[in-house]
Amino acid sequence: MSENTINLEIGGRSLSIETGRMGRQADGSVLIRYGDTIMFISATSKKDIKEPRPFLPLIVDYRENTYAAGKFPGGFFKREGKPSEREVLVSRMIDRPIRPLFPEGYFNDTQIVALLLSADMQNEPDTLGIIGASTALLFSDIPFTTPLGAVKIGYLNNEYIINPTVSQLEESLLNMVVVGSDQGIIMIETGAKELEEEIIVQGVELAEKEIKKIIQAQAELYAQLNISKREFSPPQVNSQKYQEIEQKVLDQLKEAIQVQGKKAKEEKIKQILEGLLAEIPAEDEENIQETREIFYQIEKNLVRRLILEEKKRVDGRSLTDIRPISIEIGLLPRTHGSALFTRGETQCLATVTLGTFEDVQRLNGLSEGDAKRFMLHYNFPPFSVGEVSFLRAPGRREIGHGALAEKAILPSIPPEEDFPYTIRIVSDILESNGSSSMATVCGGVLALMDAGVPLSMIVAGIAIGLVKEGEKYSLLTDIAGLEDHFGDMDLKTAGTKKGVTAIQMDLKIPGISLDIFRQGLRQAKEARLEVLDKMQAVLPAPRPNISPYAPCIITLFINPEKVPDVIGPSGKHIKKILAATNAKIDIEETGKIIIAAENTEAAEKARQMIREITVEAEVGKIYTGKVVRIEDYGAFVEILPNIVGLLHVSEISHRRVRSARDVFKIGDTVKVKVLAIDDDHKIKLSKKVLEPSPPRSFDRGRSYQRRESSKSHSSKKWF
Repeated sequence: MSENTINLEIGGRSLSIETGRMGRQADGSVLIRYGDTIMFISATSKKDIKEPRPFLPLIVDYRENTYAAGKFPGGFFKREGKPSEREVLVSRMIDRPIRPLFPEGYFNDTQIVALLLSADMQNEPDTLGIIGASTALLFSDIPFTTPLGAVKIGYLNNEYIINPTVSQLEESLLNMVVVGSDQGIIMIETGAKELEEEIIVQGVELAEKEIKKIIQAQAELYAQLNISKREFSPPQVNSQKYQEIEQKVLDQLKEAIQVQGKKAKEEKIKQILEGLLAEIPAEDEENIQETREIFYQIEKNLVRRLILEEKKRVDGRSLTDIRPISIEIGLLPRTHGSALFTRGETQCLATVTLGTFEDVQRLNGLSEGDAKRFMLHYNFPPFSVGEVSFLRAPGRREIGHGALAEKAILPSIPPEEDFPYTIRIVSDILESNGSSSMATVCGGVLALMDAGVPLSMIVAGIAIGLVKEGEKYSLLTDIAGLEDHFGDMDLKTAGTKKGVTAIQMDLKIPGISLDIFRQGLRQAKEARLEVLDKMQAVLPAPRPNISPYAPCIITLFINPEKVPDVIGPSGKHIKKILAATNAKIDIEETGKIIIAAENTEAAEKARQMIREITVEAEVGKIYTGKVVRIEDYGAFVEILPNIVGLLHVSEISHRRVRSARDVFKIGDTVKVKVLAIDDDHKIKLSKKVLEPSPPRSFDRGRSYQRRESSKSHSSKKWF
C-alpha cells in the first residue's frame, strides 16, 4: 500500500484516495476509488494575476467518459462532446462548497478537472468529486487549507443509509448530499418524497459523523506529506481611507439602501458612488479602484449591521416577512397551462405543455434506456435584471436552478399509469430580485394545476438567508437580491404542508451548526405554509379536465397474443389505423397500447379499430359472420376480424345436410352462436340452435307410421 494513500471505510465500503501517481504536472491531483467507481481529479492555479478582479475565477469541469461504463458515445461523432446536463450539475455541486473556502482576496485563475474513469453503475460519483477536489487542492501548493468531506444519505424502511447505491436510491424516500468542513455544514443538496424536517435534520447529523472521518484522514496525510503552500497575503484595506469615506457617505448610503424598489435603490447608491469618484482624477485608476472596493465594503457592512443590530431589512420587512404575492392563472389561452407568479420584484411566467410518449427526453448517459417524461426548463433573460446581453444557450446557473425546481416538483407528478402524458414546464423569469428558483417552483405547480394535471400534492418553495458575525446571527425569510449578495447563506426549501421535497443550501462562510440549519428549516416551513395558502386561495386543486388543445391519450390493454394481429402482415393493419385517424400509437409486447391523437374523436376511432381487431369470441354470444372456407364436413365462418370458427355440418340445420357445399358458398353471411371454445382456441359454432324446432306435423307422421305398423301386425295375427 502506497504511503501517499488514504484508506477508510464509509457506509460499509472502502474509500481510497491516492496522490502522486497520476497527473503529476498539475498543482495537485488524486485518484479516488469507491467500489469500482474511480475518478481522477486535478487542481491547477495560475501563479500570477494579469489584471485585478473582485472575484475568484474558479472553473470546475466534471466529465463522464463513456468508456468508464464500457460504452461508445451516442450520436454521429463517436467521441464526447459538450457537457451533458448531468455533468453540468455535478460540476456545480463540486464548485459550490469549494468556492467559499479559498482565502479572502485570492483571485488567481483556478481550475478543478474531475474525470470519471470507471463506473460500476451503483456507487455515484458526485460525492467522490467533492472529496477529490478537496484533497487535490489540499495536497497542492494552492493556498487552500480547509479539507471537506461529503456523503450521501438515503432513507428506506425508516432507516438511514450512508452512501446508498443506485438501486437503493430508486426505493429511497431521501436522496441527500451533505458536505461539511471542520466548522460545520457547508452545503446540502436534497431530493425527498414529502419528508418531515426532523427526518432531514437527523440525516444531516448522521452525515456529519462520516464527514469528520473523511476530513481527519485528509488532515493526517497532509501532515505527513509536508506540503509547502504558496505565500499569499490577502490585500489589506486602508483603514484610514475606509474611515474617511465612511464619514462622507454613511448617512447618505443608509438612506439609499432603504429606498423602496430595486431600480430606485440601485440608482441612489450609484449616485453616491459617482459623487465620490468625481473627486478623484480620472488618470488615478488605482485610487478609483480602491475607492470602489471600500465603498462596496461599507455598503456590505451597513446592510449586515442593520440586520444584526437593528433587526431591519433594506426593504422595511421584519426578519420573517414574505414579500407581497400576486398570482394570475390561465392568462395564455393557447398553452395547456399557464401561471404568472410574482413575489415582490421577482416574477415567473410558467407554462405547461402536455405531450405524448414520443415527446419524452432520451438521455444518452452511462445508463441504458434512460428517459424523462417530466422536465422543467428555466430561462433567465438579461432584461429580468435590467441588463443587455445576447440570448444564448442556457448557462450553468440556468441549468442548476431548473434542476432544483424540477426536483422539488417531481414527487407531485402522477405516475404514467394514471396520467400517460409527457410534461414540460418552462419558467421564464421576467423580473428578478432574489429567489427566482423558488418562484419557479410555485409558478410551475400553479401552471400544472391550470393544465389539469392531477398532482398528488401541492408544492411551494421559499429561500432563507443568514447574516452571521461570530456567535451572533439572524435568519431572513424570503431573501431579496441585496440580502443574498451580502449575506452568508442561501437555504432554498420546497415542500408541501406535510413535508419537504427539495433542499439546496449554499454558504459563503466555512460552515454552520446543525442548530442553525434546524432553525432555518423551521422558519422555511412557516413561510412555505403561508405561500401554499395564497396559492390554493387562487386555485384550490388541479382543474378537472385538461386543456382542449392538449392531445387526447387513451391507454388500453389487449391479449399479448393479439399484438401481431394489431400490427398485421408488414404493418398492414396498424398503417390502416394511422391513416384513418392520424393518431400516434405505441404498442408494447405486454399488450399495453397507448393511443395519442389531436382530439377525442380520433383517439376513440383508433381505439374502436383496435378493439375490432383484438376482440375475442365469447361462448354463448351470437355473431353474424362470413363464410371464408367450405368443406364437406362444415363451413368455416369468420365471426370477427381474423377469428374463424367451424360450423359443422351437423350444426347447420335440424334437417339432415349431406355436405356444407349444398347450403353455402364462399362469401355468404350467416348468423351463428358460439357453442364452445377449446383449449387450442378452436371455436365450435351452431346455426341450428338459432332456428325454431322442427314442426309438430313431422312428429305426427312418425306416430301414424307406428300405428299403421301396429295395425298390419294385428291383421296378420288375426288372419
